[in-house]
Amino acid sequence: MVDFGGWEMPLQYEHGILKEHLGTRRYGGLFDVSHMGRFRVQGRDTIAFLQHVLTNDAELLNPWQAHYTLIPNNKGGLIDDAYLFRTGDEYFLVVNASNREKDWNHLHSQASSFDVSLEEQTENISMIAFQGPLTESILVKLLEGGRMPETSRNRLSEITVAGTKIISARTGYTGEPLGFELFIPSEKVEEVWNCLYQAGFDDGIVTVGLGARDTLRLEAGMPLFGHEFGIDQEGKEIPAFAFPLTSVAVKFSPRKGNFVGREALMEQFEEVRKMNAGQYESSEVLPRRIMPLLLIGKGIVRQGDPVFFNDSKVGLVTSGTMVPFWKFEGEGGTMSITNEHDRRAIAMAYIDAHISTQHELEVEVRGRRINSQLVSLHGSSKTPPYFRAIYKKISF
Repeated sequence: MVDFGGWEMPLQYEHGILKEHLGTRRYGGLFDVSHMGRFRVQGRDTIAFLQHVLTNDAELLNPWQAHYTLIPNNKGGLIDDAYLFRTGDEYFLVVNASNREKDWNHLHSQASSFDVSLEEQTENISMIAFQGPLTESILVKLLEGGRMPETSRNRLSEITVAGTKIISARTGYTGEPLGFELFIPSEKVEEVWNCLYQAGFDDGIVTVGLGARDTLRLEAGMPLFGHEFGIDQEGKEIPAFAFPLTSVAVKFSPRKGNFVGREALMEQFEEVRKMNAGQYESSEVLPRRIMPLLLIGKGIVRQGDPVFFNDSKVGLVTSGTMVPFWKFEGEGGTMSITNEHDRRAIAMAYIDAHISTQHELEVEVRGRRINSQLVSLHGSSKTPPYFRAIYKKISF
């Protein structure tokens, strides 16, 4: 158990991080994520407020939907990344635990110009993530009322499990093709947790701590504030568009108006457009980008380790670890999971923007250089029900 953002959290359970990672990928994992901040937003100006303080287009969010969004600052950096949920006509925002107080203060200061109210719901509403191939079938078996969310990602519904009304969302932080985040009254959360665990134990469902939560999100290519967002290891702010996922979270619709950071974000977006068109030239607006890094040589890299190309330093590791993975047989949609698993060293790195996936790099760890290669992905969620690791060196 460790202190995490003021919460006492499990780093790992008795299975250990490797088994928790593998168990989630093959069967399913049960995560207590009640430490995440939850704010309810209400009032006549709710949409106008959300459009101003968040980067995504809140007006596009229909009832019983959610989307990934960012809380920007005026310089094009991020105060936090977040998820916005709409249940009927009610909106609530889920933010990172370590940034909860900072986010709350920032949103409150912005709210003074709008007819809205913010309610802190973190202690009243608890949150369980239930992620992995078998999770939907287990929830269906336990369903006492309501119906499961539509099959598309980011859909919500109200269900009843263990005599408790729960908001169920097809969202998550593991990259699993099947997975849910459950919003539960705090006085009922232990009962629901035990119900899910007992129903899934014989099928291989595992409880998962912070350690495997981090290895799963890194393998899935998802950012962590303080690593891929925020201030880099050289003390400079990371531009929002340095991370690829930002492209799905920022909208420049005219109806959003002049939202916080719009001008700076637009400048970054134009640099991304040039990169995609092969027209990019070195720019202070977006000098580096964050890319998945596969280690070819033996070793493990960590945040802050320098990255080199032809003996010139071209960036820094933002996250790195060793992860286990299941092996598959066959190709494409006919691939099937085996009983064999292995381990590999992976990372994400903040790299000079002109460096491409065709270049082999080196990461320096305690004076030793380890061969590595930029890749597009560490794994794929495109063929349910399993997440498939991509772990082979690419030849050009």
